[in-house]
Amino acid sequence: MSNNIEGKVILGDILSVAPTLPNDFFQAIVTSPPYFGHRNYSGSSNPKEIGQESEPSQYIENLVCIFRGLREKLKSDGLLWLNLGDTYRGKSLLGIPWRVALALQDDKWILRSDIIWHKPNAMPSSVTDRPTTDHEYLFMFARSPQYYYDADAIREPHITFTEKSRMQGGRNHFGKVGGTPEAGKNAGNSNLHDGRWDQAFNPKGRNRRTVWEIPLSKFREAHFAVYPEKLVETCILASTREQDFVLDPFTGSGTTGVVASRLSRKFVGVELVGEYQKMAQKRIDDASSQLGLFQSWSNGTELRGDRR
Repeated sequence: MSNNIEGKVILGDILSVAPTLPNDFFQAIVTSPPYFGHRNYSGSSNPKEIGQESEPSQYIENLVCIFRGLREKLKSDGLLWLNLGDTYRGKSLLGIPWRVALALQDDKWILRSDIIWHKPNAMPSSVTDRPTTDHEYLFMFARSPQYYYDADAIREPHITFTEKSRMQGGRNHFGKVGGTPEAGKNAGNSNLHDGRWDQAFNPKGRNRRTVWEIPLSKFREAHFAVYPEKLVETCILASTREQDFVLDPFTGSGTTGVVASRLSRKFVGVELVGEYQKMAQKRIDDASSQLGLFQSWSNGTELRGDRR
């Protein structure tokens, strides 16, 4: 079965396709469904297109149903990464991302983290009666309490002992017994107060925080902003190993598949709209071909052809 679907973007409705996918198969699901009340990707009234529901409750119910059907497709230690933007209606922010997250939690998904994707190059807004939105949510869900997560793969540089530190005198505390004597949140932390900084500060960097500053991306053929490769890369590195399978049930322009290929992961996608299915398949095939050429070159394999 894996050989038949590996690297493929399946054309169809995810509710219909999901039962045909193998159980306990994917190490991660990384996806960004169409947002409620935003773009009509099919260009017509398609009752199966997520995001075109008349009411938020219908949109939420549909997503819960979809991810319920996909939960058993994940390995028991797999993770779901779900990116969602919000929607205004009648000047009221609907709170769609959190409504979906809580509904999935009620449906037995384990909500492990909410992440703010900060977009430093967010589109300017003409609104003058509220702040301009420059963030979206990314939720990390687990199927079971024991799941695979590689914190080392996505660590950040330490800030405490650099010029970026905002802690007064922070750099002067390094390695000193009783170096943080305050009665605040670090009170009683022997790793700090006994000068055991090697244990408190991992040499590979600090644990990833929950605000990720990543610029928007643009894919020329998609004619709209796509979620950036760096966002997808962080999710895949944290939740998979090389050769693991990654699923995107709303493949769109194929960004998840492109990144999975580049990171030597195996990919399966599902896309409802034929135009985007073809676009995504081509992008992923091209990315796989480029990876194959690079691997041949790095392994010292001679590529045949005119070498003039």
